[in-house]
Amino acid sequence: MTTPVLGIIGGTGLTQLSNLEVSRRQVVRTPYGDASGALTFGEILGQPVIFLARHGYGHTIVPHQVNYRANLWALHAEGVRTIVSIASVGGIARDLGPGVLAVPHQLIDYTWGRKSTFFEGPDQPVTHIDFTHPYTLSLREKILDAARRAGETVVPEGVYAVTQGPRLETAAEIDRLERDGATMVGMTGMPEAALARELELEYAAIAIVANHAAGRGNSRNGISLDDIKAVMHEAVGRARTILEALVSAHGGS
Repeated sequence: MTTPVLGIIGGTGLTQLSNLEVSRRQVVRTPYGDASGALTFGEILGQPVIFLARHGYGHTIVPHQVNYRANLWALHAEGVRTIVSIASVGGIARDLGPGVLAVPHQLIDYTWGRKSTFFEGPDQPVTHIDFTHPYTLSLREKILDAARRAGETVVPEGVYAVTQGPRLETAAEIDRLERDGATMVGMTGMPEAALARELELEYAAIAIVANHAAGRGNSRNGISLDDIKAVMHEAVGRARTILEALVSAHGGS
C-alpha cells in the first residue's frame, strides 16, 4: 500500500520547514506555467511530505501574482491528495491577537483578476463546484486533533477574508470586513482553496495571526512590520509542532 503524501504550502514566515529531512528538489512543469518554486521532497518523522513556498523560496512573489494554478497542479501531479496551507493573517476578532493560531472554517473572497479556475477555455465545459464548506471538514478535524496532541492551543474556527494586496487594509475596510462576518484577513486564501476543490484535493489551513488588523488593538494607529516579524518567528515554530503531529497521524491513515 502506497504511503499517502501530504503537501504543505508555506506562506509568509514559512519559506522552509526546519523539521523536513530533504531528499530532493524538483521543478514540475505544468500547463499553467511555473509554480512558485521547485517542490521540496522529504520526510517528517519518517513520513513523506512535499513542501512548496507560496511566495517563492526568497519570498519574492506578491500575493496577487502567485501562480496558484501551477502550484496546485504541480503538487497534484506528484501524488499529493491532501494539502495543508500555512497562512499569515491579521486578526479582526478580539480572540485573534498576534501569535494566535487558528483553523478557519469559512472564507469570503474579495480578490479580483486572479486566474481562479482550471475550467476555462474553448475546450472546457462549464463546470461548477460545490463550495459550501471551502475547507475539508475531516482534514480540519485532523488538524485540531493534532494541535491537542501537540499541546498547542488553537482557535478552532474563523472566517478568513481574502483581500487583493499587496498593501494592507485601511481601518474602514477592516470595519467593513467585520460587518460582513470576517474574523481574520489575509491575501492568499483564494483562489487556492477553490482550485484545490476543483482537483478534488483535501485542503485546510492553519492561520497564524501576525498582527491586529488595521484599527484594532496595537494596530489602531498603524501596523508595525518589525513587530510582525518577531511574532511570526515564534508562532511558526508552534505551527511546525502541529504539522509534526499531523504528519505522524497522516502516515497511518
